[in-house]
Amino acid sequence: MDDNAGFYTQKGYQLKNHPAVTGAMEDYLEMICREGRSEGYVRINALAGKLNVRPSSASKMAYNLRALGLVEFEKYGLIRPTEKGWRLGEYLLYRHEVLLRFFRLVDGQEESLEQVEQVEHFLTEGTVRSLERVADLLEEMGYAPPEA
Repeated sequence: MDDNAGFYTQKGYQLKNHPAVTGAMEDYLEMICREGRSEGYVRINALAGKLNVRPSSASKMAYNLRALGLVEFEKYGLIRPTEKGWRLGEYLLYRHEVLLRFFRLVDGQEESLEQVEQVEHFLTEGTVRSLERVADLLEEMGYAPPEA
């Protein structure tokens, strides 16, 4: 029996668990949905500015998301999440908020955003829900993180 049969590289796990949507795609869709909450759309230049990328990069990713049925997009136009895109985007926003809350509770740092951005793509939905429950329990217990 091969003892390494269940091991993959980081990219291998991602492809195994989410073959079509990459971490970068998740970042874009999350921001599209965050910025699109009020008007239902976001413009390419606004998206590029929020993600600190060139408009051409944002446009290319919008086409990739459109190919997966997650957004509606015409060149240099508005990006609108589809129903499927909103469903995934709302989960991505939820996941982001849970992780940000959890890390701030645990380490007491307001600057936890970078840490969240680095790990959020690698956690299962079950793990995210568990971390939410842990954060709830910590708050109920009045937990305070150690002083930095």
